[in-house]
Amino acid sequence: MGKKNKSKGRYLLKQLSQDYKIYKIDIGEDAHLSRKGFVFDTRTYRIKDVGHLCIMNMKAIFGLMRMETVIFASTKVDMPLMNLDWVKLPGKQTLIGELYDTQLEPWPEESQAAFSQLSDRDHDLPDYRSGSEHWYDSLLYSCSYHKSGRGIASRLEASSDEFSSLFVNQLREAPICDEEEKKAKIEAFAQKLAANGGSAVNMFTKLFGQETADRMVVHHMYGA
Repeated sequence: MGKKNKSKGRYLLKQLSQDYKIYKIDIGEDAHLSRKGFVFDTRTYRIKDVGHLCIMNMKAIFGLMRMETVIFASTKVDMPLMNLDWVKLPGKQTLIGELYDTQLEPWPEESQAAFSQLSDRDHDLPDYRSGSEHWYDSLLYSCSYHKSGRGIASRLEASSDEFSSLFVNQLREAPICDEEEKKAKIEAFAQKLAANGGSAVNMFTKLFGQETADRMVVHHMYGA
């Protein structure tokens, strides 16, 4: 049997725990949802003096398809919204590390360049393309990471770790910002995502209904 992929969320939690106090949030029955062969396990955390973390694991097709989503929404320091997706299908792996402009002040060019270098290093790996335009494309930083292919799990694992480490390192140095203004930007993003949809949101809505989808997206995933 192949080596089991390690959790991207646990790796980020370990990095964060070196500098911040972490408090798990009780989200009741929403922590475990299942329907029509899809199973979602969700954990959310308050990272003291920084923001909100959500780790969601999904499995379907009797476990043949697995996805882990890690979302970090900083509300007390001025950092981008981070969304990290690891998708595993039989023989194929996908890593999507996205950074969204939810800051109050411009993100320094040198900070963006550090993430661009990660994608540049992996230029030989196949790009992941969603195949359509999205309402949030204008907010998505070009230094985000999108790779997918067969037999590249170890490369993607290493890049995922580096992506998370880069984010936490920058988080440590990020300027403190107005919490209410920052929360408002995160909430606006989450509300628009819930209203306009996306692949994950549409799946949630179809399986569990609009009310549950809105609660999962706005409150649990983004902490708004």
